[in-house]
Amino acid sequence: MTSFADAVTETDTGVRIALDVSAGAKKTVFPAGYNEWRRSIRCQIAAPAVGGRANKEIVRVVADTIGIPQSSVAIASGATSSQKSIQIIGKARADVLAVLKPLLGT
Repeated sequence: MTSFADAVTETDTGVRIALDVSAGAKKTVFPAGYNEWRRSIRCQIAAPAVGGRANKEIVRVVADTIGIPQSSVAIASGATSSQKSIQIIGKARADVLAVLKPLLGT
Protein backbone atom coordinates (compact mmCIF):
# COMPACT_ATOMS: atom_id res chain seq x y z
CA MET A 1 0.00 0.00 0.00
CA THR A 2 1.31 3.41 -0.98
CA SER A 3 1.65 6.12 1.65
CA PHE A 4 0.21 9.61 1.37
CA ALA A 5 3.78 10.84 1.92
CA ASP A 6 4.39 10.08 -1.78
CA ALA A 7 2.22 13.13 -2.58
CA VAL A 8 4.58 15.45 -0.69
CA THR A 9 7.99 16.24 -2.20
CA GLU A 10 10.84 18.48 -1.09
CA THR A 11 11.90 21.36 -3.37
CA ASP A 12 14.66 23.99 -3.20
CA THR A 13 12.27 26.54 -1.68
CA GLY A 14 9.98 24.31 0.36
CA VAL A 15 7.49 21.57 -0.43
CA ARG A 16 5.15 20.53 -3.26
CA ILE A 17 1.91 18.69 -2.62
CA ALA A 18 0.06 16.80 -5.35
CA LEU A 19 -3.68 17.40 -4.99
CA ASP A 20 -6.73 15.73 -6.51
CA VAL A 21 -9.38 18.48 -6.25
CA SER A 22 -13.17 18.24 -6.35
CA ALA A 23 -14.63 21.73 -6.76
CA GLY A 24 -18.28 22.47 -6.02
CA ALA A 25 -18.42 19.99 -3.12
CA LYS A 26 -20.93 20.31 -0.27
CA LYS A 27 -18.19 21.53 2.06
CA THR A 28 -14.49 22.34 1.98
CA VAL A 29 -12.31 19.54 3.37
CA PHE A 30 -8.51 19.25 3.28
CA PRO A 31 -7.15 16.66 3.45
CA ALA A 32 -10.07 14.52 2.32
CA GLY A 33 -8.16 11.26 1.82
CA TYR A 34 -5.47 9.88 -0.44
CA ASN A 35 -5.73 8.79 -4.08
CA GLU A 36 -3.30 5.86 -4.44
CA TRP A 37 -3.60 5.74 -8.24
CA ARG A 38 -2.65 9.37 -8.72
CA ARG A 39 -0.44 9.54 -5.62
CA SER A 40 -2.20 12.70 -4.56
CA ILE A 41 -4.03 14.02 -1.53
CA ARG A 42 -7.72 14.63 -2.05
CA CYS A 43 -9.14 18.09 -1.49
CA GLN A 44 -12.85 18.96 -1.58
CA ILE A 45 -13.67 22.61 -2.24
CA ALA A 46 -17.13 24.14 -1.83
CA ALA A 47 -16.35 27.03 -4.18
CA PRO A 48 -17.14 26.44 -7.86
CA ALA A 49 -14.38 26.20 -10.45
CA VAL A 50 -15.38 29.56 -11.93
CA GLY A 51 -13.31 32.72 -12.06
CA GLY A 52 -10.50 31.27 -9.94
CA ARG A 53 -12.71 30.97 -6.84
CA ALA A 54 -11.86 27.30 -6.26
CA ASN A 55 -8.12 28.02 -6.58
CA LYS A 56 -8.36 30.85 -4.04
CA GLU A 57 -10.20 28.53 -1.65
CA ILE A 58 -7.53 25.84 -2.12
CA VAL A 59 -4.77 28.30 -1.20
CA ARG A 60 -6.74 29.45 1.86
CA VAL A 61 -7.58 25.98 3.19
CA VAL A 62 -4.06 24.60 2.63
CA ALA A 63 -2.50 27.63 4.38
CA ASP A 64 -4.95 27.36 7.30
CA THR A 65 -4.36 23.61 7.66
CA ILE A 66 -0.56 23.88 7.58
CA GLY A 67 -0.62 27.00 9.78
CA ILE A 68 1.16 29.38 7.41
CA PRO A 69 0.24 32.66 5.67
CA GLN A 70 -1.59 32.39 2.35
CA SER A 71 1.30 34.24 0.73
CA SER A 72 3.44 31.12 1.34
CA VAL A 73 1.11 28.92 -0.76
CA ALA A 74 0.80 28.96 -4.55
CA ILE A 75 -0.64 26.75 -7.25
CA ALA A 76 2.48 25.60 -9.10
CA SER A 77 0.67 23.69 -11.85
CA GLY A 78 -2.81 22.59 -12.86
CA ALA A 79 -4.63 25.91 -12.34
CA THR A 80 -7.42 24.79 -14.69
CA SER A 81 -7.26 21.08 -13.85
CA SER A 82 -8.57 18.91 -11.03
CA GLN A 83 -5.02 17.61 -10.59
CA LYS A 84 -2.90 20.35 -9.06
CA SER A 85 0.54 20.83 -7.61
CA ILE A 86 0.71 23.21 -4.65
CA GLN A 87 3.97 24.92 -3.69
CA ILE A 88 4.50 25.71 0.00
CA ILE A 89 7.40 28.08 0.52
CA GLY A 90 9.60 27.90 3.61
CA LYS A 91 8.39 24.61 5.10
CA ALA A 92 10.24 21.32 5.36
CA ARG A 93 8.67 18.08 4.11
CA ALA A 94 8.81 16.55 7.61
CA ASP A 95 6.86 19.51 9.05
CA VAL A 96 4.09 19.22 6.44
CA LEU A 97 3.88 15.44 6.88
CA ALA A 98 3.63 15.88 10.65
CA VAL A 99 0.58 18.13 10.17
CA LEU A 100 -1.11 15.91 7.58
CA LYS A 101 -0.49 12.51 9.17
CA PRO A 102 -3.03 12.79 12.03
CA LEU A 103 -5.58 14.40 9.68
CA LEU A 104 -5.35 11.51 7.23
CA GLY A 105 -5.62 8.94 10.01
CA THR A 106 -2.38 7.16 9.21
